[in-house]
Amino acid sequence: MNELTENKRKELLNKLIEICKSNLSKVDEDMISRAFLLSYEAHKNDFRASGEPYFLHPYQVAIIVASEMPLDDISVVAALLHDVVEDTGFSLGFVANEFSQEVADIVNGVTKISGVFTGHNLTQAENYRKLLLSMIKDIRVILVKFADRLHNMRTLEFVSQQKQRRISKETLDIYAPFANRFGLGEIKWELEDLSFKYLNQKEYEQIAKQIKSKRKEREIYIKKFSAPLESKLREHGLKFEISGRAKHIFSIFKKITKLNTTIDNIYDLFAIRIILESNDPNECYYVLGVVNQLYNPINRFKDYISIPKKNNYQSIHNTVIGPDGKHVEIQIRTRKMHEISEKGVAAHWKYKESFNQTDAEMEEWVNWVRDIFTTVEKNDASNEVLSSFKLNLYQDELYAFTPKGDLKRLPTNSTPVDFAFEIHSKVGFNCIGAKVNGKIVPLNTKLNSGDQVDIITSKNQKPNRNWLQFVKTHKARTNIRKFLNQEEEKIILSGKDIWDKKLKKMKKTFHQDEFEKMVRKQKFDNHNQFYAAIANNQLDIDEIISPTIEKVEDKLPNELEFDEFAKIARSSSKGILVDNEYRGIEHNFARCCSPIPGDPIVGFITIGEGIKIHRRDCNNLIHMVKTGEHKLVPVSWSKDKGASFVAGINIRGEDKPGLLTYISNSITTFNNTNIKAINISSKDSLFTGTVAVYVNDLEHLNRLIERLKKNKDIFSVERFDATS
Repeated sequence: MNELTENKRKELLNKLIEICKSNLSKVDEDMISRAFLLSYEAHKNDFRASGEPYFLHPYQVAIIVASEMPLDDISVVAALLHDVVEDTGFSLGFVANEFSQEVADIVNGVTKISGVFTGHNLTQAENYRKLLLSMIKDIRVILVKFADRLHNMRTLEFVSQQKQRRISKETLDIYAPFANRFGLGEIKWELEDLSFKYLNQKEYEQIAKQIKSKRKEREIYIKKFSAPLESKLREHGLKFEISGRAKHIFSIFKKITKLNTTIDNIYDLFAIRIILESNDPNECYYVLGVVNQLYNPINRFKDYISIPKKNNYQSIHNTVIGPDGKHVEIQIRTRKMHEISEKGVAAHWKYKESFNQTDAEMEEWVNWVRDIFTTVEKNDASNEVLSSFKLNLYQDELYAFTPKGDLKRLPTNSTPVDFAFEIHSKVGFNCIGAKVNGKIVPLNTKLNSGDQVDIITSKNQKPNRNWLQFVKTHKARTNIRKFLNQEEEKIILSGKDIWDKKLKKMKKTFHQDEFEKMVRKQKFDNHNQFYAAIANNQLDIDEIISPTIEKVEDKLPNELEFDEFAKIARSSSKGILVDNEYRGIEHNFARCCSPIPGDPIVGFITIGEGIKIHRRDCNNLIHMVKTGEHKLVPVSWSKDKGASFVAGINIRGEDKPGLLTYISNSITTFNNTNIKAINISSKDSLFTGTVAVYVNDLEHLNRLIERLKKNKDIFSVERFDATS
């Protein structure tokens, strides 16, 4: 491991400057030379796993930026310095002073992206905001990062096998599809092939060997196929380039796996590309006509010129039957289209006067990123953000049209609701229906490419929680969640306002610990749930603040005939023991707390009613003890089995078709449980209700409640408690 000699450094610098001069419109040699020197000085004592000086890594990244995705000299300088701030003692301020704030911003952005993509899990959603901001501010950030990863993959052989697999998996999962979204075709293919090489070396080598063995045969066939086509195109006076198009190893592997076939049956191993020197798209269609006159086309035509892909890819794809009956795939494009398909956003800059120019097309390059990250909430789960991000990377696209003919690109399996949010968030919020190709369809209908979609809106419509089960785009999902959260916040604030005003009116106060105890007693997990229940008229706050005995009689709905049934069910069993003995004393069960076996209980002797049984935590128990009007009697449950008791269950959820049937079936199929009565009402797509059931004891009831909770459309299931 030796330092680079001065002559070697001069040789490397001269090579870099020559490459820059060949590919860039302007070159500041002094700035590149100073960046070269600073990078070397910062890294001269560091070495890579291969034993080479570390400086050669940023140098090679700069070479990639200058030759394979040529941008400008600023990008080359940023590539040379991309590891200086992160790995050495130099600061961003120093870089800004020595070069420019522009260079420092790109270096800073590349560092942030490195943090975002470390491993497979996000450390925090905030990292994605940083990624977005750096990309929107300067797209060159992501391009330098791609060059950095590409060189790392090219030299991956020198690290451990475990690290090879980890980095390759990360590259295949994130970087390759990310490069594809930015139109960096060649880089995407190479990243995929290199990743595949380390993740599945046996398959990689087998396919590579087969491709190599058929190379001569393929070249002869392509020449035979192209000769008459070239002759015909020259007759028409066209300037063009025809070449065989190599199929990439990972692409072949995916096709073999998908079709469950062998490499011999992959028809598009025979593929050519026609590149027209004219930038007139009409010539592409002219050439298509010439091709179809020579060779019979089959039904594999795709027009990405009229409708480009979201990454701005444009080309005509056509498959014809060539000599010997072989299928040949043909791509037809202009030179400009070809450069953009190979180098994506980097080539796009070549056709613009400056980097700072406002460009609607440029916005499209990063639009899908903005859709994901600008709507990320700080509290969003990191794994959810990553899942959405990766989903957007991999999804295939469909295109649909508004009635006016405006094109909207969407992920496959998108619905009219996704389409509505793609038009505008307000259209999405007010979407009440849709017509697809003139016919009214459900909002969860899956769209197909070419559909014309007419969104029907209503000012009274609001997003429905059900929509989250079928929308596909991150924009729709995030906007719906945000709206529902805001509505919930309004409900909570409304409930708090009602509570505060009632306390003030009744001149009551609750200390913090008293309030928290009361919230827990009402069986809420937190204050927000308590306030929401008040706003939804689910609580009698007069009773909470000043409880009275009289009001408990009206707690259960009349429809349940709860008290009448309880007398019948419980009088048929021995029921309870008084002083540990069954004495045949007349007794009944209090309607306010409805005890069942398993509940701690106490008895009160009442005039004319014998003993009335209460749960020990019953509110009325406390009141009666204070008044001294009743005599306390120790009681306990009889050990006799087989008695049935009525218990009430409060249930809340989303009002969906079939849910009542689900509730009934879930109860009746559980331990032969019988239902006494059901009282359910719905409002604004939500339902609330009470179910009276026959149970054996407290354990029976609790297990039934847990069973009902498993349905995702049921929000809460609680024991009915007339004292709450």
